Amino acid sequence: MAKPPTLVQPMDATAAVRTARGRPWWPGAVRNGIKFERKPLARLLDYLSRHAGVAAQAAQLTAELQRSRQRLLTAREEERRRLRRDLHDGLGPLLAGVVLQLGVAKNLLTQDPDAVSGLLDTLCAQTQDAIAGIRQIAYDLRPPALDHLGLIGALYEQAARFTNQAGDHPSAESLTVTINAPPSLPSLPAAVEVAAYRIITEALTNVARHADAHQVAITVAIDGHLRLCVQDDGIPPTANADGWWPGVGLVSMAERAAEVGGTLQVGPTPIGGRVQASLPLVLA
Repeated sequence: MAKPPTLVQPMDATAAVRTARGRPWWPGAVRNGIKFERKPLARLLDYLSRHAGVAAQAAQLTAELQRSRQRLLTAREEERRRLRRDLHDGLGPLLAGVVLQLGVAKNLLTQDPDAVSGLLDTLCAQTQDAIAGIRQIAYDLRPPALDHLGLIGALYEQAARFTNQAGDHPSAESLTVTINAPPSLPSLPAAVEVAAYRIITEALTNVARHADAHQVAITVAIDGHLRLCVQDDGIPPTANADGWWPGVGLVSMAERAAEVGGTLQVGPTPIGGRVQASLPLVLA
C-alpha cells in the first residue's frame, strides 16, 4: 500500500502557539500529515520578540519611574531635614530665650521697674529676629512674590531692586536692569517657576558682586521650553576672563536647572558675561 504524500503547509504564529500547547513540534517535523516549515518558525520568533521588546520597555519604564520616585522622596526628606535644622537651631533657642527673659522681666517689674524697660527693648529686638527668621524660612520654601505677582512680575520686582544698586567693586557704578519678556506665561509647574526665579536672582547677584558691569539684560522666552538669559556688559578681567570659577552661585544655578530636568550654560562672551538656562514647561 502506497504511503500518502506528505503535505507542506505554512504555519502562522497563532497556529504555532496552539500547536506548542500540544505535542512538541520542531522545524521539519511531520504531524497529522502536515510538515512544518522553518519559515513559520521565523515568524513566530519575530512575533515573540516584538512582545518581549514591549515587555522589556515596560519594565525599564517602571524601573525609571521607581528611581524618580526615590529621588523625589530623597529630596523631600532633605528639605524636611533642612527645615528641622533651621527651626531647631535657629528659632527654637531664640524663642526659648525670649520666654526666659519674659520671666525675668516679670520678676523685675516689682523689684526693679527701671531695669524692665531695657530688658523689654532686648526682647523686642529678639522677637523681631524671630519674625525675620520665620520669613526667611518661608522665602526659602517659595518666594512670596511668585504667588502675588507671577514669575514675570516677580522678575520685574527683582530688576527694580538691583537697578541703581552699585556693585561691590570700588569702581563699580549703578546697574541698569532691563527685561524683555512676554506679558504673560503659560501655566508653569511650581518647581520650574522657583528654579527660573532663583537662577535669574542668583545671576543678578553675581553680576552685582563680581562683574564690573553697567547694563544687565534679562530675556525670557517660550519656544517649547522656558528660555532664560541674563547678559551683562562686564569687562575684563571680571566677566570676560578666560573662564569662570565654579563657585557656590554657579553650582547652585546648575543644580536648580538639573533638578527640574533643564540645562544651564554660563561663561564670558565678547560683550560681557552670560547665563543661559533652558527649563521644561512640563515636568517628566
